[in-house]
Amino acid sequence: MLVAVWRGMAHQQAMPLKLVRPLSVVPAAAFFTNSGNPASAHDCHSAFRYLLQTRSFLVAASLYSLAIHRRSTLDWLFISRANSLRRSRHRALGSKVYLWSKRGTHISSVETAAIVFHSKMRAQSYASVANSYKEVATVELPKNFDFSAEERIYKWWELQGYFKPDVNNDKEPFVISMPPPNVTGALHMGHAMFITIEDIMARHWRMRGRPTLWIPGTDHAGIATQLVVEKMLASKGIKRKELTRGEFEAKVWEWKEMYGGTITNQLRRMGASCDWSREHFTLDKQLSRAVVEAFVQLHEKGLIYRGNYMVNWSTALQTAVSDLEVDHCEEPGKLYYFKYPIAGSFGEEYLPIATTRPETLLGDTAIAVHPEDERYEKYVGRRAVVPLSGGREIPIIADEYVDREFGTGALKITPGHDPNDYKISKRIGLPVINILNKDGSLNENAGAYSGLDRFVARNKLWADLEEAGLAIKTEPHTLRIPRSQRGGEVVEPLVSQQWFVSMEPLAKKALKVLEDGELEIIPERFKKVYAYWLSNIEDWCISRQLWWGHRIPVWYSKTAECGKKYIVARSEEEAYAEAMSVYGADVELEQESDVLDTWFSSGLWPFSTLGWPDCFVEDFQRFYPTTVLETGHDILFFWVARMIMMGIEFTGRLPFSTVYLHGLVRDSQGRKMSKTLGNVVDPINSINEYGTDALRFTLATGTTPGQDVNLSIERLSSNKAFTNKLWNAGKFVLQNLPPASETAFWTRLALQKFDTQEALDQLPLSERWVVTKLHILIDAVTVNYEKLEFGEGGRAIYEFFWSDFADWYIEASKTRLYKNEEIASVACAQSVLVYVFDKVLKLLHPYMPFVTEELWQALPHEGDALIAAQWPKSSLPKDLHALQQFADMQALTRAIRNARAEYTVEPSRRISAFITATPATSTNILKEKAVLVALARLDPHNIRFGPSMPAEDADKAIHLVVAEGLEAYLPLVDMIDVEKEVHRLSKQALKLQSEYETSMKRLSSSDFMKRAPVQVVQAIRDKANEAEEKLNAVKKRLTLVEKMAVQCSK
Repeated sequence: MLVAVWRGMAHQQAMPLKLVRPLSVVPAAAFFTNSGNPASAHDCHSAFRYLLQTRSFLVAASLYSLAIHRRSTLDWLFISRANSLRRSRHRALGSKVYLWSKRGTHISSVETAAIVFHSKMRAQSYASVANSYKEVATVELPKNFDFSAEERIYKWWELQGYFKPDVNNDKEPFVISMPPPNVTGALHMGHAMFITIEDIMARHWRMRGRPTLWIPGTDHAGIATQLVVEKMLASKGIKRKELTRGEFEAKVWEWKEMYGGTITNQLRRMGASCDWSREHFTLDKQLSRAVVEAFVQLHEKGLIYRGNYMVNWSTALQTAVSDLEVDHCEEPGKLYYFKYPIAGSFGEEYLPIATTRPETLLGDTAIAVHPEDERYEKYVGRRAVVPLSGGREIPIIADEYVDREFGTGALKITPGHDPNDYKISKRIGLPVINILNKDGSLNENAGAYSGLDRFVARNKLWADLEEAGLAIKTEPHTLRIPRSQRGGEVVEPLVSQQWFVSMEPLAKKALKVLEDGELEIIPERFKKVYAYWLSNIEDWCISRQLWWGHRIPVWYSKTAECGKKYIVARSEEEAYAEAMSVYGADVELEQESDVLDTWFSSGLWPFSTLGWPDCFVEDFQRFYPTTVLETGHDILFFWVARMIMMGIEFTGRLPFSTVYLHGLVRDSQGRKMSKTLGNVVDPINSINEYGTDALRFTLATGTTPGQDVNLSIERLSSNKAFTNKLWNAGKFVLQNLPPASETAFWTRLALQKFDTQEALDQLPLSERWVVTKLHILIDAVTVNYEKLEFGEGGRAIYEFFWSDFADWYIEASKTRLYKNEEIASVACAQSVLVYVFDKVLKLLHPYMPFVTEELWQALPHEGDALIAAQWPKSSLPKDLHALQQFADMQALTRAIRNARAEYTVEPSRRISAFITATPATSTNILKEKAVLVALARLDPHNIRFGPSMPAEDADKAIHLVVAEGLEAYLPLVDMIDVEKEVHRLSKQALKLQSEYETSMKRLSSSDFMKRAPVQVVQAIRDKANEAEEKLNAVKKRLTLVEKMAVQCSK
């Protein structure tokens, strides 16, 4: 029938049909060809529409499955068709086939048929339809999890709306704002870290039933974006200054539209389950309105002012930059020592001064010494002459700031070009002299050096000091050079007219919420850091001399008689209205050319993205304040603290009650990743090679809050192996279930629960043990999630799955599943396998979303998607006695395995055992005899139990003391060929004896001991000790075997 349908359709479409595999195996594995070439997407779309119109649902599913599998004809039309089906009465085709479609050659056509017929004929029993195909209706998983499936799964989640909060759910929402990455950015490990942790939070609480909103977005990144576009224009021979501001902004927007989505697409690759329908950009209309409103309100409260203050000045970017945009690099340099003549001494007296920047002496306004420094006590109160200045004099002062141990102990004070000197000048009222132009050249205050570049001036000035006899010496010195993060040039401390926010009033409120316990910071040690910074806060320079960004909403009159007054307004229209009321209708205005610091708009992020300043919009009412803020500890001051201050100031509420700080991602040696070191690990490359799940699990479990994580390829490889282990366990479970067409049985498996003590008590020991361990795990991991202990939680799941479930229970279950005529025993094992594995997938899903979703969909389950499945319940019944009973059997198994390994027993060889134990322990082990036989490789016909082994037999056996009241005897004759073992051990003893004697002979040679390096002598001594230790062990074992050989011969 299927062949006929295919051929009939091919005839009507005028396309020949090519089958790539026999229909009995993979009837869906076909593709259309047109003159021998693969069909176009249009052809396949036409075929797909035709099949739906003619109600050929089975073949439509097959074609759709094929298209996804081949990926040659996939586009969104197929997806929309599948989803239109899902919304119709053929829901099964739309939801099931979409997930299964990628398997192409693995999904059975009859399984698809059963799904479709179930949708079409609701009155007919699904089981009766499935039974007619049960010979071949099985769902198979491929050999390994295909990483390329991750994008398909992600698109399906997004299309189904799983990332959006359920607006009809009246539970308390869980809301988290994504730290907006720069729109210029490409995914790096810092992004990968915060996406992993935040997605874990979002997926967990979504499964816990809370309406979950994770708000994504990007930052306009003023400096970075302007630099990128300037470089792009320069490559075309265009300079920014050749364009008007409007023309340049248009170029930036063009660039943003073309390349700005790169980072968000990469965040999707990481599995970020954020609500993309609420995505924001810090320069979009809503957020720009919020920025203007915030500026106006702060200005109206007297918290924004224009003034002169010291800033970090980038001479290349021609703008002030924040502390975060400055890297302090240790570089080799010089310490210059020179003479500072004492005024009135006619050159006979001087103070020796040491500096790293001699050119700045032209801006000196004082010399400071420590008040307790006896060397310079007599000079305090006198004056000194600034060298090469034409005779300008400055005071010599005493100040405790001076470090007597650095340099000469006398410090030149240059308030215009050193932040610490600037603070001293503000404290004691020293004048400030600026000797630098904005481009890094010296200005007219530098006298004869005016117009020279700062570094050229340094060399010339030092040469002039030498010529004048004022130079003393230079010596090598390691400098901490402030360099621009963007351009790499040396940043200059410079006093400049800028716009500032008065921070002290805002900081007091932000401190109070911490002191009152309203704000929780994890880890707790950062509370002190937060409090210290707020207690010593300085005013915030919020202006930047750029063209890209939020232009400061300030207008100046072009008319000279209006003076230097300015107008702050929400719009140009509002500014003109106010100006005309003061200066008349003929007034002309021009807007401030500076833009706001990017961190200003980012500081509004938690509430501007939810609609503020419109506080009555639905999102703001429902989702503000947010729940938690997660980010790196390195921006606690620059972003987190400012959001808290802004949130309290503008909304009257904390923007979030919990701050979770993760560490930095470093290389395997703990070094910061950098292109210079060549140790950068690219997340996308890691995803392609190891899979997203492995990368996420590595990042999440490799650290604790606030601690840096060392990322190694070995850990990535290990967690890729974990993904494979999980996949193979899923295949094992699936392969040991009846066909999916037996829907009644699959439904029972999906609904099977061991959530009562009665249900648990009815299970055999192995099953009671693993279910109890699972229930304990659920309790512990749920608490880990709630306490944000993601590393601990992930490691606990890993340990349970790998050790308890995979290594022990799966192996134990094989004794029920294989060659077992007891149907109830088989069904019990199947139920427990599905029950435990289902819960493991749910616990693990927030860490490893892709592989868990794929496995969950293939197995019996309740619900449409794992991402929206119900979280496992806590406080489920447990049998603590079962834990001890199974632990006894585990200990016995390990002891026997160790003995087998020690005596090199072939893995396939079955051995006998005599077990002595208490009656209760013997009973428990007897009930699980098949498990013990399988795990310890025992001969099932030669296992005996008793209070003690006969003495004559005990002498011929290996005695194992397992635990109190539990011992085992393993007859040696079953384990080894005694004569061969004696021969082997004797030969090994001779070899070790020879190695030991050779080493000792060298060590006893006085000539060798005199000439050999210490490390060589130690290596030989270690070799001798090792040989001696091994020799003693072999001799001991040889004695035992020889003794047993005598016993066996009697």
